[in-house]
Amino acid sequence: MTNFIPIFPLQIVVFPGEKLNLHIFEERYIQLVNECHAEEKAFGIPTVINDKVSEMGTLVKIKTIEQQYPDGRMDIKTEGSSIVRILESIQDIPDKLYQGAIVKHQENINDGRGSKMLLILKQLREFHELLNIEKEYTNSEGELTLYDFAHHIGFNIEQEYEFLKLDREAQRQEYILRHFEHVLPTVRELKKLRERIQLNGHFKKLSFDD
Repeated sequence: MTNFIPIFPLQIVVFPGEKLNLHIFEERYIQLVNECHAEEKAFGIPTVINDKVSEMGTLVKIKTIEQQYPDGRMDIKTEGSSIVRILESIQDIPDKLYQGAIVKHQENINDGRGSKMLLILKQLREFHELLNIEKEYTNSEGELTLYDFAHHIGFNIEQEYEFLKLDREAQRQEYILRHFEHVLPTVRELKKLRERIQLNGHFKKLSFDD
C-alpha cells in the first residue's frame, strides 16, 4: 500500500511502539503538527544521517499536545506505529510549509524464535549490569519486542537505522545477537580492568620483618 504523508526529518531513529516527546518550534512543523492533530493524521519521521534524509522512517501518531506557547511553539507526545519507505519526496506542496512524501508501508514478518528472545534478554541484562545501568520496561517480558530495547543496547545511529530496515523478526534477532557477541567480551574486560584499577587504588597495610 502506498500513500502520501507529511514528513518531519530528524537525526534520530524512531521504532514502532516507541513513545517520543517532541518540542516543536519551527514554523513549518508547527503547521504540520496543527494540521495532523486537527485531522487525526499521522506523519513520518525519516532518519537523517550525515545531513541526508534516508529512505526509511517511521510513521508516528500524535497522542497529545501537552503544552502550547503564545508564540506557537508546542510540546507533543507521539508514538511510532509502522515503518515506511520513501518512494518519492515532494518538496513543494501548495499552501504548505513542510515537505511530504509518497511512501510504502513495510511489512513486518514475525518469524522470531522464543529461545533466541530469551537469550537476547539474558544478554541484555548482563550488558546493563556490567555498565551499572538500571532499566525498566513498561511491557512484561512476554509482551516485549526487540524494538522496545533497540535504543538501549549500544547501537550507534547507523546501526539503529540498519536495524530499522530489517523486515523480519528473525533477522532482527540475529542482528542483536551478533552485536552482543562483539560488544559483551569488550565490556566484560573493561569491568575487570576497572575492578583492578579500583583495587590498586586502595591503601595496603604492609608489614616488614626486621
